[in-house]
Amino acid sequence: MALPRVARAAPRSAGDGVSWAVYYADKEPTRAFEPYGLLVLDSRHHPPLRPLKDRGKTLLGYISVGEVETHRPWFERVKGWGLLDQENPNWPGSFYVDVRDRRWVKLVVEELVPALLRAGFDGVFLDTLDNPPHLERTDPKRWAGMTEGAARLVATIRTNWPRIRIMQNRGYEILPQTARALDYALGESVYAGWDFAAKASHLQSEEDYRFQVDALTGAKAINPALGLFSLDYWDPADAAGLRAIYARQRANGFSPYVSVVDLDRLVAEPPP
Repeated sequence: MALPRVARAAPRSAGDGVSWAVYYADKEPTRAFEPYGLLVLDSRHHPPLRPLKDRGKTLLGYISVGEVETHRPWFERVKGWGLLDQENPNWPGSFYVDVRDRRWVKLVVEELVPALLRAGFDGVFLDTLDNPPHLERTDPKRWAGMTEGAARLVATIRTNWPRIRIMQNRGYEILPQTARALDYALGESVYAGWDFAAKASHLQSEEDYRFQVDALTGAKAINPALGLFSLDYWDPADAAGLRAIYARQRANGFSPYVSVVDLDRLVAEPPP
């Protein structure tokens, strides 16, 4: 699918944005990360952190706070507590978790976050925060308070760890409540998303695109120091398409990255 033509963005000054990437694997050599100032990495399968830290990179470790995957060491414990619900249809092996439960909050705040900091990360990347509001919408009686619980969990992380870096992925329903607790807000699939059924990238509807842009810029109005980031998915072989997405997102005031949906490879921004 061809992208519409977008005017080339003006050259950026050093303060206009951060070059960044998401990478959930451990195969790339340290030199491959030279272009990036900030990296979101998996908590277990990641490149050696010390060489990246020595090169001045800001490193955020992945935590899924709205789901628990079967391959995580804490899966059986959380399952035993009875906190897991249905499986995410798009990500087999990942189950929605009840974020209202104090045992889950305690596990995240007292075990998962400290483990990442001990490993050498500068902070955390909080994923799957769309799920609590989704569950509350689908069954308001059973899941009452899930949206509030998600916002409270983010606030609790900040209260317990006031100096770490925190990036929230999506979770737009709670962003007005969490914006002041965050360093970075990420919009995933803002302009170009992934169709899991068709196994192909697709352009978001204008309505969805505009909703996400407005949610992110609204969060920055609440917290002017908040860094705004975007993550879109597109065919890496389509250099013109990648350039168009980067230009559009920079025009929105975002620090963009475009990659493949599995995020298991680095996709370089094509030259102008």
